Amino acid sequence: MGDFQQRRHELEQQHAALLARPNQPQRLGNGLYDRYKYPVLTAQHVPLTWRYDLSPRTNPYLMERLGVNAVFNAGAIRLAGRYLLVARVEGLDRKSFFAVAESPNGVDSFRFWDRPITLPETDVPDTNVYDMRLTQHEDGWIYGLFCTERKDPAARPGDESAAVAQCGIARTRDLVRWERLPDLRSPSAQQRNVVLHPEFVQGKYALYTRPQDSFIEAGAGGGIGFGLADTMENAVVTSERIVHGKQYHTVYEAKNGQGPAPLKTAQGWLHLAHGVRHTAAGLRYVLYVFMTDLQDPSRVTHQPGGYFLAPEGEERVGDVSNVVFSNGWLCDDDGTVYIYYASSDTRTHVATTTIGQLLDYVRHTPADEFSSAASVRSINALIDRNEATEAARAASSVYSANGVGA
Repeated sequence: MGDFQQRRHELEQQHAALLARPNQPQRLGNGLYDRYKYPVLTAQHVPLTWRYDLSPRTNPYLMERLGVNAVFNAGAIRLAGRYLLVARVEGLDRKSFFAVAESPNGVDSFRFWDRPITLPETDVPDTNVYDMRLTQHEDGWIYGLFCTERKDPAARPGDESAAVAQCGIARTRDLVRWERLPDLRSPSAQQRNVVLHPEFVQGKYALYTRPQDSFIEAGAGGGIGFGLADTMENAVVTSERIVHGKQYHTVYEAKNGQGPAPLKTAQGWLHLAHGVRHTAAGLRYVLYVFMTDLQDPSRVTHQPGGYFLAPEGEERVGDVSNVVFSNGWLCDDDGTVYIYYASSDTRTHVATTTIGQLLDYVRHTPADEFSSAASVRSINALIDRNEATEAARAASSVYSANGVGA
């Protein structure tokens, strides 16, 4: 009994210290965003009561009975002044579920609510659910759109990997009580990374889709699609128009998808997306940003070249290495933007920036012109501008040193 109580005490102390650990931005950075020293959510953040049987009678060795493998790909929302993440929690059994974690400041001290989300099922039960995007829609509901995965009924005998992914839909007002709606119907064989636009477009619900030919490969499909639905209570998109497609030899050559719902600014809608390319080591996931027209959110107006954020250092190591993914960001009233991104399908991080920085980035960073020669032209143009700036600066220094104009 003594060993049990001592172990429990040490586990509780360790867990409390982790939850209370302050987070600090890393020094200098790239001028676009600040990364933070520690992940904001990991498997170790999950409450002990979810993982351990705390009875010495039924668990005398205080073993972890229901272990957690990873906490990642979190939707984000600011609700009643609270910073809330709806995280994907993956157990050791590979099944994912959703759970809400709350922070007082958005960068540390995230604590899970007492219980995970009890998500209602449809008539065809989900085998796995994951990667929820949250949208506070102007109709008054908070919608959660997520991937629902089921075994492919057409799989050949013995194939236990073939799956069908579709867009599951649920709505809530408080993240506690959820109403499950029918899955989205669209012309595509499979759907992943579907996101609801926060405002009506032409009086309809607007959705960013990601049509796929199969569970993993985008195939002839792919790209970020855009479609309209009359209702979310039985959502049907009859036509998907590609807003931003795949492109040869870019960071989004294999597939790409919308991240969280876009942020509205005076100059346009800011979008965060993920791009995937093939490498000798497998697929590499990065994040990129673009902007669409304020009146027509399906029309891209600005697209900086290359990626916005890629895995660095320890972020590159995990269950699925060399991956960053985001389906959650939020904006404070002062324009601070919190970007919640997962690294290597293992843990959740935060980076902070501002609306002003993001607008400067999308509007003034050169677009990808899709060739090495064009990249060199862009670099030379930047060097020329810098040389001109330095020459003007030197001339100004001489002017002042000679007392001219004093």
